[in-house]
Amino acid sequence: MEMEFESRYDISRTVEFIISKSFTRIALQFPDELLKESTKVVRALKSKLKEMNGEDGREVRFFVMADTTYGSCCVDEVGALHIDSQCVVHYGQTCLSPTSVLPAFFVFGKASINVSSCVKHLLDHLSKSEKPVMILYGLEYAHVIPSIQEELRVSKPESKSKFSVANVLCSFISPSKDPRESMEHPVPSGEDSLSSSRSYTLGGLAWDLPEGSKIEDYLLFWIGSDNSAFANVVLTFNGCDVVRYDAEEDSLVTEFTQQRRILKRRYYLVEKAKDANIIGILVGTLGVAGYLHMIHRMQALISAAGKKSYILAMGRPNPAKLANFPECDVFIYISCAQTALLDSKEFMAPVITPFEANLAFSRGSEWTGAYLMHFQDVIINSSKPESEAESGSEEEPRFSFFQGGYVEDRNTNDEAENGEEDTGETMALVQAAEKALQLRGKDHHNQLAKQTAAKSGPEYFLNRAYRGLELNSDNTTPEPFLVGRSGKASGYKHE
Repeated sequence: MEMEFESRYDISRTVEFIISKSFTRIALQFPDELLKESTKVVRALKSKLKEMNGEDGREVRFFVMADTTYGSCCVDEVGALHIDSQCVVHYGQTCLSPTSVLPAFFVFGKASINVSSCVKHLLDHLSKSEKPVMILYGLEYAHVIPSIQEELRVSKPESKSKFSVANVLCSFISPSKDPRESMEHPVPSGEDSLSSSRSYTLGGLAWDLPEGSKIEDYLLFWIGSDNSAFANVVLTFNGCDVVRYDAEEDSLVTEFTQQRRILKRRYYLVEKAKDANIIGILVGTLGVAGYLHMIHRMQALISAAGKKSYILAMGRPNPAKLANFPECDVFIYISCAQTALLDSKEFMAPVITPFEANLAFSRGSEWTGAYLMHFQDVIINSSKPESEAESGSEEEPRFSFFQGGYVEDRNTNDEAENGEEDTGETMALVQAAEKALQLRGKDHHNQLAKQTAAKSGPEYFLNRAYRGLELNSDNTTPEPFLVGRSGKASGYKHE
């Protein structure tokens, strides 16, 4: 049992990495579901360090991190820097996004799978399809891929040319300041339309295709669960035939109407974002390299489109948090690829990705069906928004599907030159807030009238008064707290 535990958490490989790099302060990042194993992992690491490195093993200190501010698949560099950590050992599902400050070592875990059954399903489906097969998988199944390849060679040696297997990109990444650099293989995820090498990376996997081939010519066979990594595959390669083998249920899934329906909704959100005037830029990560560059790029893109933007850092978004900013017509969520898609049906305003924002706010951009999940790819594959601002030509009105006619986007730069920026933008904020919150009573209107004197966004939000959960109450003074029930549920004291 102890050997199985050490194998599942790669104790020996982790210790070899620590010794080779001479690290003495290590941050161990666990997702919530693995946090219960953290103390056992620390004891195993200390024991193995002492065994392999003698008494020097006592000098290494481990710090367990949990409850990350953003997605648990990203490396929490901010939390690790608080304890002056030299590196982060990340456990569980990961997006393998490049870090910007600290090196990171990844332990993917080892999920159980019936290799023989998986190969049988794969061969059965291959007999029904004439396309070659590209095998993709969740990183937790990377340890069984050599066994699957070997069994495929034994079972069907003549079909060797019809199978291709993606490789794990890496298990250790160094910090990168350049958003265009991606670990050890600097190629963009999805199809590299700017190169003829046909190199692909996605979700921590990398593979090459023969010259003259394209990914649409292949059947994608995914090994793993229906999670965010698989949704990334379906959306990025939406023109491919996809089959998923569920290792837990030992079954094959071939229908993905729900995932394909997501694309239609994303296109709807793009069209809705075109009519937005005030955009909130949500910071969804502080560890993925290039996030700050992407924020500045979105600001320039929104400004060039004649719209107003605010930067909001609030951790993991939810409807209650975003409801505090009813002025924003749409939010742009800058995060890693596996947490980028938020189901915003319950939100007051839609939440879109940087790729969708680039489509919505770049005049003349058309959606060809290709979809980019990584914001680093948006930086690489799209033109600079500054070029649009420098053109200086007046843009023609665009057609709005929601307003049912042609509209003109107002230009905030021209308003600034005319001296109307302060009052115009502030009044727009006031009107949006009044409409969203449905404020009633003279006191509310008087408060909004005072806010028209605000000269900046922070000043406007500073003047907002908190009125508690009772929006219809005219009493703004805090009430004394009420004592709730006491005693047992079967019979409270007052009953």
